[in-house]
Amino acid sequence: MVPVLSREQMRQFDSRATAICGVPSVVLMENAGIGATDALVSQMLGGGAQGKRVVVVCGTGNNGGDGLVIARQLAVRGGRPAVFLMGDAPGSAEVRTNLDAWRQIGGAIDCVSVGQSIGALTRGLAGADAIVDALFGTGLDRPLRDWHAEVIAAMNDAVAPRFAVDLPSGLDANTGQALGALVTAQLTATFGHPKLGLLTPNGATHAGRVIVVPIGVPPSVVSDVGTVAQLLDAQDVSARLGRRSVGTHKNASGHVLVVGGSPGKVGAPQLVAHGALRAGAGLATILTDTDTAAAIDSGVLEVMTARFDKQDIAASVNAALRAKDAVVVGPGLGVDDRSRAVVDCVLANWQGPVVVDADALTLFAGRPAALMTAKNAILTPHPGEAGRLLGRTAAEVEKDRFGAARAIASATGAVVVLKGAHSIVAAHDAQLAISPIAHSALATAGSGDTLGGIIAALACAMPPFDAAWVGVMLHGLAGVAASRERKGTDRGLVASEIADALPGLFGELGS
Repeated sequence: MVPVLSREQMRQFDSRATAICGVPSVVLMENAGIGATDALVSQMLGGGAQGKRVVVVCGTGNNGGDGLVIARQLAVRGGRPAVFLMGDAPGSAEVRTNLDAWRQIGGAIDCVSVGQSIGALTRGLAGADAIVDALFGTGLDRPLRDWHAEVIAAMNDAVAPRFAVDLPSGLDANTGQALGALVTAQLTATFGHPKLGLLTPNGATHAGRVIVVPIGVPPSVVSDVGTVAQLLDAQDVSARLGRRSVGTHKNASGHVLVVGGSPGKVGAPQLVAHGALRAGAGLATILTDTDTAAAIDSGVLEVMTARFDKQDIAASVNAALRAKDAVVVGPGLGVDDRSRAVVDCVLANWQGPVVVDADALTLFAGRPAALMTAKNAILTPHPGEAGRLLGRTAAEVEKDRFGAARAIASATGAVVVLKGAHSIVAAHDAQLAISPIAHSALATAGSGDTLGGIIAALACAMPPFDAAWVGVMLHGLAGVAASRERKGTDRGLVASEIADALPGLFGELGS
């Protein structure tokens, strides 16, 4: 797992690197600029800077200093950088040092003070091979409006691709929300460690591909300042899964009970069960009403069904729970009185791992603390369901996804998977893991049901937090694999295809 830092932790990281390791801040800036230039040249300039016209738009803070290093590095590699310094006098000694160095090698610079016409910048952006956004970095904590918004609009309106330094200017480093105007980049080089704001749907949209650039600081510095989260990696999944014994049999592989489905919603529980089996569960049973069970029986081969007894819900639920290893409750279940009775019975009587999803979450809208009684619970809300739990709108959840996930985990005592691009896994003990995957092909009906089944299969043998993060990674990697099999499509997958990619994925991971 890769440590993820907040805005405040990154400031401490830089300070500790200088104070403890003796690395001067101007050296950190040089290392950052060289690494960013390498990424820019290799990923956006075809592998070489020779003759390439790159417009470097610098602010007067340290992000601008990074941009000046990039300009100098491009020049010595044969590029034709044009530098615009947007704002008033450079602030730090490091920025002034790099401004002097740029001028000493003969570099020209257009200085545009706040409020002045940006016509020269607009003209300069025309015909560029690439644009470097070095206006504002991690430290920005105020909205960008008026003149700064004009500068950002000029960059966004230009034809050339945009390269962001540390993170796109205008992106909140902690929440991923736009601070007023916001640069949309195709590539971002972030320094030292990933930042929280980059690992959100909005961050993914505006940062493009993100490359982490080392700045010459030993890993021990992170231990000193702490981390706010961990970014997951495919290698983490391989290490956690391991290989099965050749003598493994279906009963030892886990039996998942899916409690869900209702007339008109027969697909959801089937997708959960399919996801569980594809993720390695040995058996799957769907507990549902009589009519839904009849519809499912006619269309599936590998999944068993059980029926609610309308006269005695508790007895039928408790009978179905026997000899199971994990439960998923909610998909397609409905939110009527019968559904509430079913959910309450499951959560009151089941002591093993339970994935609470979909309609089961809606039944607890505005009262998440009622879920505190559930043992070994894993909640898997999308932003709308998370909002209902917290009494907020989905938009409010998206404004601070990390805060929302933590709030639900704290209120319920459960592990929480907040779904979306860069899904978040949060625990009440402050553990926070983030998926590196943001892929639009996963945005398809039933994708979340498949995820619930995957997590439940893993929860048969893993603690809830581990089952959640491994499941999130497997789901994302399977979606990427299914997309790759279809020539990299960004749409058109169906949820069962995500599950069907899992066996091949297990082979690739060496499990």
